[in-house]
Amino acid sequence: MNIYPYDAVIFDLDGTLFDAEEGITSSAAYAMERLGYPIPEGVDLREIVGPPLVNSFEKLLLLPSELVTRAIGLYHEYFMSEGLARYSVYPHVRSILEMLVNEHVHVGLATSKPYTLAKTILENFGLVKYFDTIVGEANSEDHLGKPELIRRALPDKYNRAAMVGDRRFDMEGANEVGIEAIGVSYGCGTEEELTHSGAAVIVPDTESLRALLCPGGEIPRGIFLTIEGLDGSGKTTQVDILEKALKQYGFSVLRTREPGGCDISEEIRRIVLDANNMEMCASCEALLYAASRAQHVHQVIRPAVERGQLVLCDRFADSSIAYQGGGRDLGMETVQQINAPAVADMNPDVTLYLDINHKIALNRRLSASTPDRLEVENYDFYERTQKVYERLIRDNKKRFLVVDAHRDIQSIAKDALDMVLKRLIPEIKREA
Repeated sequence: MNIYPYDAVIFDLDGTLFDAEEGITSSAAYAMERLGYPIPEGVDLREIVGPPLVNSFEKLLLLPSELVTRAIGLYHEYFMSEGLARYSVYPHVRSILEMLVNEHVHVGLATSKPYTLAKTILENFGLVKYFDTIVGEANSEDHLGKPELIRRALPDKYNRAAMVGDRRFDMEGANEVGIEAIGVSYGCGTEEELTHSGAAVIVPDTESLRALLCPGGEIPRGIFLTIEGLDGSGKTTQVDILEKALKQYGFSVLRTREPGGCDISEEIRRIVLDANNMEMCASCEALLYAASRAQHVHQVIRPAVERGQLVLCDRFADSSIAYQGGGRDLGMETVQQINAPAVADMNPDVTLYLDINHKIALNRRLSASTPDRLEVENYDFYERTQKVYERLIRDNKKRFLVVDAHRDIQSIAKDALDMVLKRLIPEIKREA
């Protein structure tokens, strides 16, 4: 039985599910430039997000009607090569859709984009599986209009339905069809526009939208993603790139690190890595890492995953097992036992490992900055560390994703993102 207020929810695409502004405006600007026409003075290109392209080119950009078909062709040419890459899924959209589907709410899409393009966008970001109906315009010349698009997106029978959108076309269409109009002011339309066009309620962000559509619902568990590799493998750079990309795909990312991640753990980090503490024994080092981890899991990682966030953690328990178990010769099993109370049941869902020869990695690291207490160790230490990592990968093949880190930054980043997205969103179909 559906516990939510609506048993059918229809969404607009651009400005509602996706932050599409840059992708759309850049594509329109490209088309106008190729045709040799300037953007009319005083025109805000954001106004083209929402209405059909033919209307935007003719009425807003004042393009001669005989050039509109050519303009739309140029627009799509640029959009598929560059514009789509500038789209991003709004935060919490994934959890909203999943929560609605879990309660058997009919989820539909009504967009002025052509059907094939709308479906491609949803597939590209791994969202198509959530939709019972996807309705778009058939072509660039013959338009159904928003009311008819909404009608076709609705199920045959429903008790209470709503249209969610960011522009007046969405609100007016919903009212004409006779369903509730929910305006979102985080998109391209203003609160004034939404109010004047008949919005029954306006929400300022996707978190408020989730509370409205899914009151009292259980937010889906988040994801715990860790990044591992030897010092000098390029982890920090790849975490930077991966964090940005995952946010683009709509994941609510909480980035953290080990040792550290919260005040107490950061204090322990300072002690462990301080080059003045060279007398620290291996057992003390391993226990300090575990203590730091226990607080980190308790204060940061577990709460974030329970809130539905994706925790992106630079190092976790695998680092201790490799560095202290292998590098310090304490043994894998000993370090695993030390860390068991700290980790408890918060094992990573996915671990990305940057694979690089230990000698190359250490040479890179030492040439980059002043080494910390661990980085002054010799090649033998890092060879032992690398061998334990390799054993961890063999023993946990389903969890580890291994990327060759000997290459240039962008090649590594591309493969890393491809692997991570395939693991997190198996059904995704990304445009090359």
